[in-house]
Amino acid sequence: MDHTEFRVKAKEMVDYIADYLENIRDRRVYPGVQPGYLHKLLPTEAPEKPEKWDDIFKDVDQHIMPGLVHWQSPHMHAYFPALTSYPSIMGDMLSSALNVLCFTWASSPAGTELETIAMNWLGKLLGLPECFLNEKNDSPGGGVIQTTASEATLVSLLAARTRALMELSKLNPELQAAELLGHLICYCSDQAHSSVEKAGLIGLVRMRYIESDEGQSMRGAKLEEAIAADKEKGLVPFWVCATLGTTGSVAFDNLREIGQVCQKHGAWLHVDAAYAGSAFVCPEYRHWLDGVELADSFAFNPSKWLMVNFDCTAMWVKDSTALHRTFNVNPIYLRHENSGKAIDYMVGSQNEDIKKLTLKKINIMNDIDHPKADDNKVDNKFNKNNGVITQIENRNITKVDAVEVSTDVDGNIGKDDDLYDAVGDTKNLHGYNKISHGCGKIIQLEDPNKKELLHWQIPLSRRFRALKLWFVLRNYGVVGIQKHIREGVRLAQKFAALVLADPRFEIPQPSNLGMVAFRLKGDNAFTERLLKRLNARGYIHAVPACFKGIYVIRFTITSQRTTNQDILDDWNEIKIVASEILTDVFGSENGNIAVVKKPRISLKETRELNATFGTSLLLANSPMSPKIVNGTHAAICDYEQVLTSCAQTFAQLKMEPKDSPGANTETIEAKIC
Repeated sequence: MDHTEFRVKAKEMVDYIADYLENIRDRRVYPGVQPGYLHKLLPTEAPEKPEKWDDIFKDVDQHIMPGLVHWQSPHMHAYFPALTSYPSIMGDMLSSALNVLCFTWASSPAGTELETIAMNWLGKLLGLPECFLNEKNDSPGGGVIQTTASEATLVSLLAARTRALMELSKLNPELQAAELLGHLICYCSDQAHSSVEKAGLIGLVRMRYIESDEGQSMRGAKLEEAIAADKEKGLVPFWVCATLGTTGSVAFDNLREIGQVCQKHGAWLHVDAAYAGSAFVCPEYRHWLDGVELADSFAFNPSKWLMVNFDCTAMWVKDSTALHRTFNVNPIYLRHENSGKAIDYMVGSQNEDIKKLTLKKINIMNDIDHPKADDNKVDNKFNKNNGVITQIENRNITKVDAVEVSTDVDGNIGKDDDLYDAVGDTKNLHGYNKISHGCGKIIQLEDPNKKELLHWQIPLSRRFRALKLWFVLRNYGVVGIQKHIREGVRLAQKFAALVLADPRFEIPQPSNLGMVAFRLKGDNAFTERLLKRLNARGYIHAVPACFKGIYVIRFTITSQRTTNQDILDDWNEIKIVASEILTDVFGSENGNIAVVKKPRISLKETRELNATFGTSLLLANSPMSPKIVNGTHAAICDYEQVLTSCAQTFAQLKMEPKDSPGANTETIEAKIC
């Protein structure tokens, strides 16, 4: 494809995308294909010769589209939202065309700086404390765009692990990192996302699940109880994950209580608000953020509810040096003369003096050996005092650019070390400290007086994700984003009202934000059967959840295109399938639920039962369309000025026949009872 064909086909693609999203409501949301269907339709090998673009795209329509779950459909209610929007799509189009990699400032100055700006905008929009922002040169906090909330959770756990191991190594210099690692333990709710468990597996640490309360919330008292018990066993609590908006029921852990426990025990507090974080753009939902200033890191997914297409996870840390210590590698090819003047999301050096250039860092992967304890030291590895490790080190091993260096407790480098000569005999070149005597174990060191941020993430390369986030924030504005969030909550409340109005269904847990967890009353098997049949029919798509033995269907508002009518249509589909299942099992569409029908009462009977009942004859917009309403519920504001104005208006109110051609009377009197 050359540039001429690209101009034509790219415009056709834009039309295809616009038509797809505009008419997505008409598509079957869940595909009716079986595993392996695509293998039967496509060749087993790549084509030998180039194929025409029209032939390629014909296969998209014929083979790919029938096998997709349409996540942007208003009838998609599974999982959480994975929304996109036109400004986000255009941001990704431009980012894909530019294809810049934003791992250092030098690799893409505008890319790295725009990410800092966009993350500061977003942090303020959520109402995050200033300590999480990076608006000043000396600010230790800041934001970074990760790929997923799962990665943000893992990054925070690894940073906390490094911090804990550094402290433990100072107290127990005779132990290797692998031995210290066995004493670490972290915590989360039993309602936490599966990615939290996966982070613990990757980090090689123990994970304890705290039982949630009746509202599916993790509370401080339960956490304190678990930590105290683990400390008695010689374990060290180092990381806690609090969830704001659990997967099963969008429940919220008590952030303030948990934060106070974490501060007491020196544990890192990470807040996972993957879905619910978007709601904090609306002030009325920020009460769930109470206590966020006690957190060390906070993450949510704009790629869920904020209409920024995947992937885009916003993560803030209170002290970014914790990340730098964990992911610090600094090869020569990533250094540049502007290091320290702006954020590098990958590489740089500390703003420290020479002696602190040697980070006291435990490298699990390299399994750094520590010097053996002196003979006159105590034999036991851990001296416990109220569950706290108290043994202090005399010397420690640190690591500078892959060279192990022996330092004393103050971090001073002995003059007999190779590094001293290297650092002491340097010549400055383009902002670097160049080693004058050639290559050895150390090739090159950054200027230690520069503030250069190190690694913020696990991968090296990173996409220009800030562009699509910036586009969405500007094109929608604060008001537009808030309107979008509030509409999703309103539609969920409407669905909940429909569920509660049907005696066959129940909502076992309070509904929060844009998700409702509901079920058929009775055995879990009824609800499970309902969900399977709904998904098989393909008109709507939902997934289950289970908390405390109760099987529920999660119904999430996932599309900004969802309307009131869509909710009514989807509820009607649910009722139809439920009636079929209950009829099959019980022989009645109501199942074993006794439904009492309300008797119809005529207007005459209403007047006889209620002597104060009154009616008003009102005109609709269309002529000759009288409406009968119950006038007993009319209320009039008693402000004197308003009453005077109303009296004057009623006194002058006359409607001539020419003003209402369908009316046969010259004057219509309104009776208010």
